[in-house]
Amino acid sequence: MRDSAFTTLRRFAGTVQNSGAAPPATKPEERCELCGIVLHPEHRHMLEMAKRKIVCACDACTTTFVPVVEGRFKVIPRDARALPDFRMSDSEWESLALPISLAFFFYNTPGKKMVAMYPSPAGATESLLPLTSWETLVANNPALRTLEPDVEALLINRVKETRAHFIVPIDKCFELVGTIRMHWRGLSGGEEVWNAIDKFFAGLKENAR
Repeated sequence: MRDSAFTTLRRFAGTVQNSGAAPPATKPEERCELCGIVLHPEHRHMLEMAKRKIVCACDACTTTFVPVVEGRFKVIPRDARALPDFRMSDSEWESLALPISLAFFFYNTPGKKMVAMYPSPAGATESLLPLTSWETLVANNPALRTLEPDVEALLINRVKETRAHFIVPIDKCFELVGTIRMHWRGLSGGEEVWNAIDKFFAGLKENAR
């Protein structure tokens, strides 16, 4: 679930007028990838299970393709939930051996396992280490039992002094990955990318239940 997950995050360039001045870039109308109808900017997404691909969808199609066992699509939820009382020690985090302090975790039904992924300038990268401490996290944080497989994730931000934890729709995780890819500069990312990350989490906190 790498570059295919960024279909809705593509950037479009404007055309150059005869005067030589470039007008502001205009974003083409987004359409439902199932029926072709023009979509509202705040539209739903679904996960195409076989391809692990996020697709844009209208309300009618998300109703038609209701998640079912072995179904082709799963509807991605809209809401994010903040977990202000999340319990996780520094040693538990370190046991995950992730290279950065941002990661998201979700249950991969086809793989029949929990997956840890972290954003990088190259995209979303899966950790190949076993999640030996996951059951302890679930025992200490019962809200994790409500994670909907494939389409919801635990998103953790421990950058510097931050300790933020959310249950989020999976498309929000890949929105964060796309944001990092777009703004990363040089070896360390540069100030722009960290400002963009801070802005992303501020918006997530403001809109979370």
